Amino acid sequence: MSEVNDFLPEQGAITMFSTDWCGYCRRLKTMLDHEGIGYTEVNIEHTPGTPELVETLNGGNQTVPTVIFADGTAATNPSLAEVRARI
Repeated sequence: MSEVNDFLPEQGAITMFSTDWCGYCRRLKTMLDHEGIGYTEVNIEHTPGTPELVETLNGGNQTVPTVIFADGTAATNPSLAEVRARI
């Protein structure tokens, strides 16, 4: 299984775990792009070990988008305002 430290972003950016079919992920990516906030997208359907990591961060659920911040904390389906406040 992957660990949070494997996916820590640079300060001022985020790592976002997503899937191909997630509408909430597409919406967040659109908002991040519009605001110029940097992110690395990790598709849990194509990246081994990441579904289990997302489950660990979400109490056993593979909920996306799950975001990791530079300080190692995570948020599930955060608003743009929350992302801005935490980067």
